[in-house]
Amino acid sequence: MKVIAMIPARYGATRFPGKLMADLAGKPVIVRTYMATLETGLFDDVYVVTDSQIIKEVIEKEGGKAIMSIKEHECGSDRIAEAVENLDIDIVVNVQGDEPFVKKEPLQAVIDVFKGKDADKIDLASLMQEITDWKDINDPNYVKVIVDKDNFALYFSRSPIPYPRDKTTGVNYFEHIGVYAFRKQAIIDFYHLPMRALEATEKVECIRYLEYGKKIKMVETSYMGIEIDTPEDLVKAARFINK
Repeated sequence: MKVIAMIPARYGATRFPGKLMADLAGKPVIVRTYMATLETGLFDDVYVVTDSQIIKEVIEKEGGKAIMSIKEHECGSDRIAEAVENLDIDIVVNVQGDEPFVKKEPLQAVIDVFKGKDADKIDLASLMQEITDWKDINDPNYVKVIVDKDNFALYFSRSPIPYPRDKTTGVNYFEHIGVYAFRKQAIIDFYHLPMRALEATEKVECIRYLEYGKKIKMVETSYMGIEIDTPEDLVKAARFINK
């Protein structure tokens, strides 16, 4: 089974423009993400796929591999699908470019589901972690996921799901972590299928897979990374490196 990692890297960002080129303890964020992904030793190849010549050049200067997107893309999955369409691979893992502290264990976990008992049912796998703070549960920036008894995703939402009409039931809430492992055909299908109303409303791209009947296996993790979404996150990440 040939497994590669793709790191989608768009230069623009609504909340923090140019964040992937922001300095994090002497190296750009995207370089730290690339190096951390490479150092896991899990992949036959690691690529950054980008719309930015600046990002491409900085990765190649570090000895890395970068691919320029041909078209404009709305989401990272589309960017990856274009890049892998003609590659001879089985599984592609999407690592977010703004996750400079990516670890081996959660990536290994999403790859391993394709070797497990449910492998023939799985189109893609992703991560979730439990959240207990009601501020986070109600925060639309935290995408929540609910699963069935076999940990296949039922739905993703920026709203609290399930709705806590009864808080005494002991239900757990899970945040979706945007790390995916796709079968190649699943991400190619995603690329060619039009966005439907639920995805457009929530602005959560993995809903498209559910709307078209794809099966998403969720893997629980306890890893709490630092995603660089804001300048404040960058300060937090620098403190983490330097402590």
